[in-house]
Amino acid sequence: MYLKSLTLKGFKSFAQATTFAFEQGVTCVVGPNGSGKSNVVDALAWVMGEQGAKTLRGGKMEDVIFAGTATKGPLGRAEVILTIDNSDGALPIDYAEVTISRTLFRNGGSEYAINGDTCRLLDVQELLSDSGLGREMHVIVGQGQLDAVLHASPEERRGFIEEAAGILKHRRRKEKTIRKLDAMQANLTRLSDLAGEIRRQLKPLGHQAEIAKEAQSIASIVRDARARLLADEVVTLRTAITTSSRSESERKTQRIVLQEQLDQAKLREHRIEQSQEGDAVDAARRTSFGLESVQERLRNLYSLANQRLLLLGQQAEGPDAVQGVTRQMVSDAEDEVGRIAATIVDAEAAWHDAQAATAVARANLDGLDEQIAYQSTLVSRHDLEIAGLTGLKDSAASRLAAVRGEVLRQQNALDAARERRELAQVAFVELEAEAMVSDTGETDLDAAYETAQAEVVDAEAEIDRLRDALHGNERERGALAARVSALSSAMEQKDGSSALVAARLDGIQGLVAEHVQVSPGYEAAIAAALGSLTDAVLSDSRDAALAALEYSANNDLGRVEVVLGETAVDVLAARPLEVSLGDAIVSAAHVVTAPGGVRLLLSGILIADDLVTARDAWSR
Repeated sequence: MYLKSLTLKGFKSFAQATTFAFEQGVTCVVGPNGSGKSNVVDALAWVMGEQGAKTLRGGKMEDVIFAGTATKGPLGRAEVILTIDNSDGALPIDYAEVTISRTLFRNGGSEYAINGDTCRLLDVQELLSDSGLGREMHVIVGQGQLDAVLHASPEERRGFIEEAAGILKHRRRKEKTIRKLDAMQANLTRLSDLAGEIRRQLKPLGHQAEIAKEAQSIASIVRDARARLLADEVVTLRTAITTSSRSESERKTQRIVLQEQLDQAKLREHRIEQSQEGDAVDAARRTSFGLESVQERLRNLYSLANQRLLLLGQQAEGPDAVQGVTRQMVSDAEDEVGRIAATIVDAEAAWHDAQAATAVARANLDGLDEQIAYQSTLVSRHDLEIAGLTGLKDSAASRLAAVRGEVLRQQNALDAARERRELAQVAFVELEAEAMVSDTGETDLDAAYETAQAEVVDAEAEIDRLRDALHGNERERGALAARVSALSSAMEQKDGSSALVAARLDGIQGLVAEHVQVSPGYEAAIAAALGSLTDAVLSDSRDAALAALEYSANNDLGRVEVVLGETAVDVLAARPLEVSLGDAIVSAAHVVTAPGGVRLLLSGILIADDLVTARDAWSR
């Protein structure tokens, strides 16, 4: 066995790859001071595993990497490759030629390789230990080491002799084995202590297991009770939604009935108009005929009077002129005048009766018009209520489905946690039985116990988390139940707005829904925005509103809301926000035709085309 070649690349002063080829026998390396002779010896020691920077005449291990010169920059790594001829089999490896390489990077990383295969430093040391080579061997004698050998103590000299004899490897293995035995003894001592501790804890743990079983049983009972309670609440919620749907159906039916009543009222109005128009024409025709008859009689009377005046004039001239006029003729004329006067009186009375009948018919028509307008208002208001209640019902149904899904997920999680806890309990019982039978395998028992304990802790944590989630769902269910109850109450509660409008108080214009006209496509949004205010009473002034509220309280009309019709605030000037948000966002006040007070209520509400547009507007 002999050194065949040595290649240095980036090691100390050897920036370029330099290879030294050796032959059998003695090889001398000569050169002036500073030419790198000692660096060759340092490379041999370094590639065989030297770890001390001072031995390599440096302050730190990175100093072996080429640091650069005035004309060449520093390198990032140092590499030394040592090739040994193993033809005689001195090294315990089945190769005739062995190549050992070591690479050090500037970031501190290091690599070893034997025949190109990456290995550990220990593998290199084991390979070279039987050949007398290695970082601890004294085959390399450097500057000052000869004096150290001459002045060594007997123990150090014995070490040199043992090294030369090749027993250093066995001593190292012995020391390594002793360290392993000491570590094993320490582990056995610790294992014995742990076994004793486990024995002391078995009885309390058994008691804790009993408590855990009881707690698990109680938790199961509580969970079942909560599940039943939640199921009851779900049934109640479903019943409430069914009631809401039924109420909605009733409102739709009521709307149909009101529509039919409205159609019937319009038909009655048309018939009354036709009937009254016919009666009025007949009465007028009769009156006209009567007046024409009176006129004809008056003409006849006028003619007769003229004739009689002529006769009276002739009578004054002589008795012969009036022989044709008798007292009977005068009496007849007087009777005719009386009849004509009576006819005139009757005609005037008939004329007055016709005027009174016409006024009564006109009043009836006005009343029918008001009734038709009121029925139309009721239909519009019920449409708004149905739209709002439909939205609320859909929202409650969606939330109920989400609650059902969450309950199912939590139930599955609880079942999984219960199974894990049962498995952990079974494992604990098995480990306890094994510990009582034999003390062997205590290490596995310790690990299994810790695993079982960790699983129990995880199961308890999972149960706590699920319990908290169940509490949260119960609170949410309570909120939903309250919302459904409020919705049902709102649907069933007596509304005093209609009665207040029917009272015809001064300053009360009617219901808000009667004075709101919505642009097509925005009905549902405006209904949701106004909410219960669609049934509110619209007043002219604050005094009228206060008087209406006082009247409602005195007459126990129920729930009443009053909205002021007019306001001094310019709605369009007060809410310019939607102008800067684009065409996809519009103010609710811009899509309605309503009094100023109602538009002011809607001015703070924006309507978006979709959810993405609403989120973008909110972020801006």
